[in-house]
Amino acid sequence: MDTRKTIIEVKDLRKDFQVGEITVRALKGINLEIKEGEFVAIMGASGSGKSTMLNILGCLDKPTAGEYLLDGISMGKLNKNELASLRNKKLGFVFQSYNLLPRTTALENVELPLYYNAKVRSKERRERAQHALELVGLQDRMDHMPNQLSGGQQQRVAIARSLVNDPVVILADEATGNLDTKTSYEIMALFQKLNEQGKTIGFVTHEPDIAQFMTRNVVFRDGHIISEEEVVDRRRAAQMLLELPVAEDQI
Repeated sequence: MDTRKTIIEVKDLRKDFQVGEITVRALKGINLEIKEGEFVAIMGASGSGKSTMLNILGCLDKPTAGEYLLDGISMGKLNKNELASLRNKKLGFVFQSYNLLPRTTALENVELPLYYNAKVRSKERRERAQHALELVGLQDRMDHMPNQLSGGQQQRVAIARSLVNDPVVILADEATGNLDTKTSYEIMALFQKLNEQGKTIGFVTHEPDIAQFMTRNVVFRDGHIISEEEVVDRRRAAQMLLELPVAEDQI
């Protein structure tokens, strides 16, 4: 029996979109739990419902029906301001396109989520941002602008920003989609290290090799979860990917 705390709990979740006179049923009664310390891949082809699922998990959208509990709190009972506050405190986001402010240093980009927390003073804000950048191996790049960083380094800044508020879960949306193969595997190894340090992570991907870095794969198709499976010996699988030679056309 798994006694770990449930961080994400979804019960009979449904999401409909109205397109003209047609109702598109994007999610059709999803039930899902993510426990503390899991690293879960949310997989599926385009149109499978995985991005809709992520938007709901990130409190960026609301379901048509069903219930979503984040760290034991029902999201359906919160108003817009309460959702925004909870999102800032309990969730960290990492996106495919990094979403860094271009004229702002790496350190200042990482500090951004803390500006919305009135309890954090400027000295603590800077110290926490510095620590987050150290965790992702960018202690020597804190004063660099995004255009002075490689794609992999920019994504590390984005990961540091997702960590700075010490969220209960990190949600990543195709976070390696703009990176070459070698850099993608290095970023996934970083996510794996963070997970082994206790971070709970939900990661949307359509790439089976990326999913090998995680502890469990949840596969969506046509608005349903069609399979869930544990990743056996993920450390060995991930290490094998990191050691693979990379073809020139993938660099």
